[in-house]
Amino acid sequence: MGNAIVDVIAKADDAFLAANGLMKNAMRLISAEEAEALYAKMGPGVEISGGSAGNTMAALASLGGKGVFIGKVAHDQLGKVYRHDIRAAGVVFDTPDLDEGKPTGSCLILVTPDGHRTMNTFLGACLDLTPDDIDAATIQSAKVVYLEGYLWDPPAAKEAFLKAASLAHAAGRKVALSLSDPFCVNRHLDSFRDLVKNHVDILFANESEIVALFGGDFDSAAAEARKNVEVAVLTRGEQGATVLVGGETYSVPAEKVEQVVDTTGAGDLFAAGFLHGYTQGRDPATCARLGAICAGEIIGHYGARPEVSLADLVKSKGL
Repeated sequence: MGNAIVDVIAKADDAFLAANGLMKNAMRLISAEEAEALYAKMGPGVEISGGSAGNTMAALASLGGKGVFIGKVAHDQLGKVYRHDIRAAGVVFDTPDLDEGKPTGSCLILVTPDGHRTMNTFLGACLDLTPDDIDAATIQSAKVVYLEGYLWDPPAAKEAFLKAASLAHAAGRKVALSLSDPFCVNRHLDSFRDLVKNHVDILFANESEIVALFGGDFDSAAAEARKNVEVAVLTRGEQGATVLVGGETYSVPAEKVEQVVDTTGAGDLFAAGFLHGYTQGRDPATCARLGAICAGEIIGHYGARPEVSLADLVKSKGL
């Protein structure tokens, strides 16, 4: 479950970010008017279907897994593009369109020469996802229900996730959450802590996100994560990833890449690799290795959808 977003990706330098008051390598929510003004200032852009959970499901399908995406688009051109793209990737997407009102959501992504991305998100139709969009049979048939933290903003979307989590646990399934961004964590700190403690089995976070959630430094925040969830998957960029399962700790290095072009979707792809391994019964270290390989593929090019068969890629790595 997540925001159905069409990404508009353009190159920019640090001076452009500073001139427009943008915090590098962070995400912020913007209005339709702000989106229009920023888009007018940006350089040439490339439109690519995105959205965090959508990216994860597309990558899961590329690995040979089976995924369903739940998210809201409008009945407009960008909505048609999004629906086509995610279905073409092999993902089931049957959430009804929003017939009137807000347009399909978009994210203006500025990528600096060092590969970091600064995201400016107009949620649009995403805000209208409701509990009515949750199909009980779909949720209860999934091994894992995965939510992106970006969705934890509109009240109706919160209700939708809590409904999905309740249905999943009633069926003996697992619930996973990506914290998505420190912005999301700080915006909803208390409710995020309650969500993680009482509704989440598998937690995905990078270093800044887990520290934002629990405070202190990485080690103390990781210790808190271990207490709150069954599995904590903590990514640390070039330092690789740490997986905490019960009293065990598993560490894997980052995948080596020739050049980091665009880090957009790195966490989404890591989650896809890990979840694919998890649902196939692989051990935690192998799951994390699959995640690292997928993340390594995505940061080598623009956009957050894989450009090669991830199933072939991991097979070439002996997995």
